[in-house]
Parts: sequence; C-alpha cells; structure tokens
Amino acid sequence: MYKFFVQENQIINNKVNIEGKDFNHIKNVLRMKPQTKIFISNKDNEKTYLCEIENIENEKVVCKIIEECENTTELRIKVDLYQGLPKVDKLEYIIQKTVELGINKIFPTNMKNCVAKIKDEAKKNERWQKISEAAAKQSKRDIIPKVEFSVNIDDICNCISKYDIALVAYENEENISIKDVITSNEAQDYKKIAIIVGPEGGFNDKEIEKLKLSGAKIVSLGKRILRTETAPVAMLSMIMYQYDL
Repeated sequence: MYKFFVQENQIINNKVNIEGKDFNHIKNVLRMKPQTKIFISNKDNEKTYLCEIENIENEKVVCKIIEECENTTELRIKVDLYQGLPKVDKLEYIIQKTVELGINKIFPTNMKNCVAKIKDEAKKNERWQKISEAAAKQSKRDIIPKVEFSVNIDDICNCISKYDIALVAYENEENISIKDVITSNEAQDYKKIAIIVGPEGGFNDKEIEKLKLSGAKIVSLGKRILRTETAPVAMLSMIMYQYDL
C-alpha cells in the first residue's frame, strides 16, 4: 500500500486533499481509482491514517480517513547523524539509506579533512530533502527526516549534552566497540543517540580530542576500515538490531 505525506491544512473534517506532485503521481503514474486505500502521514504532527480515495478531481485527490494507525515504522529511540561532508553523490546515498533504516535527522558536517565543499547550500538542501522524502515514502516512514543545514565540529560539541550518548566511529579506536556501548546496562534507557562519522579523509586528531572532551564516546566498528558512506549505514543497522528487532 502506498504512503503519502500532507500538511495539517490539507486535512479538513476527516477528509484529506492531496495536491501537486503527489496528485499527479496518483492520477497519471499510478492511475489509482476511487476506493483505493492508501496511507497518509501528517508532516506536522507525525500521525498516520489509513485512507480511501473518494474522488479524483482536476487538481486534487480527495481521500476519506478510515482510521488512525499506530506508529509501527519508527525506531523507539531517535538517532541523529552528523556526517562529515563527502562528495555529493555519496551524501545522497547516505541520506537515502539512513532514512530507510530509521534516522531521525541528518546534519552535513564541515570537518578539517573534507574534500567536498557546499556551494549554493539552499538549493542542495532542497534536493537532499526531496531525497529524504522519497526514501521515507518508499520505506513507509511516519516522518520525513529533516536534512539540516551544515554544521561544524564546534556545533556538535555544543549539543552533545542533549543526547543520551554520542558515538564517534573512529578507525584508530582499538579498545571500545560500538557493541560494548549499545549492549551495556546504561544503553537500555537511551532515548536519543548521535552518531558521528568522518569524511573520506577521516577525522583530524584535534577533532577527536574536542569530541572526547565534550563527552562523546569514541568507538570501533570492527576490524575493517569502512568507507564514509558505509559507516553510518553500519552504525544505524547495529543500533536498529539492538533496539528495534
């Protein structure tokens, strides 16, 4: 069953009006007919409804809400990704795959060893958000994870205290694995986790020290060195296995 997202003002008296690109997709691509059932999520309050198409008009699809659905697709903990800026195609891949796996927010992060630089960030952010929305629809998420505007290491250090734990994937860490942390007794009470991944060139030593001093936990992801686009997918998969399966 297909999933679509709307805003609060598109829901009126138990009816939902789908417009714009989704209207075109329903009418001209999927060729849906009245009485077809679909899921619709409210972007503003994260509620999801089972709906039935009632009428397909010239510029909108009118749906009737049948019932509100329980949240069944979101992780029980919120996980935010701080991703060292990779090349554009790699970041798009990271956004798509981490959204499918359940990420809450994504923060592209400027780091010392970043090769890529963001030009015309507003335009790129708009594209990244569309990728997030497409992945959320495909994986039947109840939210569309937000891709924030870029931050830096100092920004991360200033907000680490907002998380129950911040995990930094570092290839030189030999003693503490991510498994050690997420299977500990304390981990059972975690509600919000940050995962921090370096760019293609890895972390600068000073960045690691800053993150340590701010309370981040430096962890190993195993014996093999992972690419920057593989590491967040691996981390989120491990967290999903521990908390969601």
